[in-house]
Amino acid sequence: MRIALITEGTYPFVEGGVSVWCDQLIRGLQELEFEVIALTGNGLEKAVYPPPANLKGVVNFPLWSSVRRGRSRNRASRWFNQVHHSFVNALVRPNWGTTYFLWALKAMAGYAQQADLGEALLSEASIGRLIKAWKECQDASGAELPELTLQDALLATDLLEHLLRPLQFIPPRAAVYHAVSNGPAALVGMMGKWHHQAPFVLTEHGVYLRERYLSYLQAPYSSSVRILILNFFRLLSSAAYRMADLIVPVSEYNRRWEERNGAFPSSIRPIHNGIDPTQFPPPAVEPDLPTLVFVGRIDPLKDLHTLIEAFAYTKEQVPNARLRIFGPTPKGNEPYRASCEELIVRLGLQGAASFEGRVSPVAKGYQAGHVVVLSSISESFPYAVIEAMSCERATVSTDVGGVAEAVGDAGILVPARDPVAMGKACVELLLDDERRIALGKAARARVLKYFTLERFLNDYRKMYQDVVFAAQAGRVPVQEEAKDRADLMLVGSGEVVT
Repeated sequence: MRIALITEGTYPFVEGGVSVWCDQLIRGLQELEFEVIALTGNGLEKAVYPPPANLKGVVNFPLWSSVRRGRSRNRASRWFNQVHHSFVNALVRPNWGTTYFLWALKAMAGYAQQADLGEALLSEASIGRLIKAWKECQDASGAELPELTLQDALLATDLLEHLLRPLQFIPPRAAVYHAVSNGPAALVGMMGKWHHQAPFVLTEHGVYLRERYLSYLQAPYSSSVRILILNFFRLLSSAAYRMADLIVPVSEYNRRWEERNGAFPSSIRPIHNGIDPTQFPPPAVEPDLPTLVFVGRIDPLKDLHTLIEAFAYTKEQVPNARLRIFGPTPKGNEPYRASCEELIVRLGLQGAASFEGRVSPVAKGYQAGHVVVLSSISESFPYAVIEAMSCERATVSTDVGGVAEAVGDAGILVPARDPVAMGKACVELLLDDERRIALGKAARARVLKYFTLERFLNDYRKMYQDVVFAAQAGRVPVQEEAKDRADLMLVGSGEVVT
């Protein structure tokens, strides 16, 4: 069995997070062959993960290079104009729904095999069609929509052209097309299903649509451009849910979002992330000084400003406390790192709070503290939490995404963007040795019961077998209840993001 694993901006070119998950999956299921189809920036990326023997190839498909993979330079036909009319009206008229959008996607995929889809999308006629549809919708809605200028229409269409490039690509034949995120990666999965009649599986680590809203609402685009792009992502997410033979989120939290956004409950089978507990053992002793630790990438989604402010509160109560921040600063996040360092200086925390870069092995980072803190405003099912728990470290985490499912009653949850609540929880654990140690032991026991790598691999092995068998039998794969799901189910997170 060969699995086409479809990634976007992650494995095998970027370390951490989803890439760790991909590497675990491929190396762990050695009896299966994998081929990775990686959607990248410019196509010049270099692999940072050595390929295991069962990884038979990597296709680097750039979304954002200046060179399009167009066919012959045919003029757009009257038939394409009809397809594009449905596409742009689906973008601007919410009541048109997913059906028109999905039909237009499949039709444009067929067109892209014969002609230059990018040229057709960026043509004068297509730009005019978008502006006309917007104006008609604006008139019908009583000026609820902002103006869409020619410059806005050109920019939005250029962004859409890049995002739709997977429609030009017929992926290699495989038994399963497994996209590890929604969005453009899901388009590749759809193309595999359309052209090779093979099942399409979708895994969401974070909630792709929600994360696009978080990022694009802060992007330097006009309101009309943001509306068009976010409408595109909303429709694409819904279309991917409809097309997927099986949706395999990493948490029950993701399941709830997927159902809310149109996925059929019977098509969803959550599988939690897992780790090898032998790689994250409990240390023999705790540090000499009371120490808080963060392990992860330096990124605005991790909300390190709140962490630093929480540490300032902690230090008022525990004067000799330290904060050690381990992890890389991804390219482009240097200004955010600088803002964190400026905040440390402004709060007078120099010498007590420090950025210490990557740590290897990662377990050393968790073992360097008494308490591990996660201050994120958005998470799916974070490795950092279960790795820290495996090291018998008590955790203080923001109640976002699937964090509560990981922590259960073996750690403390606090609201996002609340430095006082986080600081109070850290003080409580630093000063209460008995409770801190008890939580750490309970945390490792929870990992050993629910979140081991062995369990993760067994669940995925069976999932692939089930989805292929169901496709061969011409039926929908049976959605299984997660083992011990009653213990893991939670009413919901307290996540509020503004």
